[in-house]
Amino acid sequence: MYHDLIISGSGGQGALFAGQALAYAAMDAGLQVTWMPSYGPEMRGGTAHCTVIVSDAPIGAPLVRNPQTVIALNRPSLDKYEPLTASGGLLLYNSSLAGREPTRPDIVIVGVPGSDLAREIGDERVLNMVMLGVFLRLKPFLPLEAVCQALERYLGKRQRALLTLNHTALQRGFNLPAVPAPL
Repeated sequence: MYHDLIISGSGGQGALFAGQALAYAAMDAGLQVTWMPSYGPEMRGGTAHCTVIVSDAPIGAPLVRNPQTVIALNRPSLDKYEPLTASGGLLLYNSSLAGREPTRPDIVIVGVPGSDLAREIGDERVLNMVMLGVFLRLKPFLPLEAVCQALERYLGKRQRALLTLNHTALQRGFNLPAVPAPL
């Protein structure tokens, strides 16, 4: 098993945190993992993305030029990573902020109104967990419970107040009725 993905959004949308939660869950499951963050100098409001690779064999390099999966949390991320998604790959995007429909015919495209769902849950900061829940539904190489346990184990004191909301957001994304069957 091998899977690579890029999660990208504006600083403050939790792209790095979502990738870290996935990486911790995979590591706890005994899998090989790399997590490589990247963010612009602006921090909150600037661009941020991370690359996550999960495998049951050693990982040769943490870099991914054409990711199998992209989770785009905003329009600039969609614009940047739609052309880079591997042919046959998955582009999961936040349709609440995209402002356009992706057009590539050679990839699987799934739009989710992630920001709207996060607001319904009670806090737009859990957009990242809504999208991660959808991703785990589409690519079930880890159970949702593994990510919930990783959040409980590794969440910092500052984010502890959002633990219940994060769990709710993961469940909401995972159980979204409009999401297609696992790929």
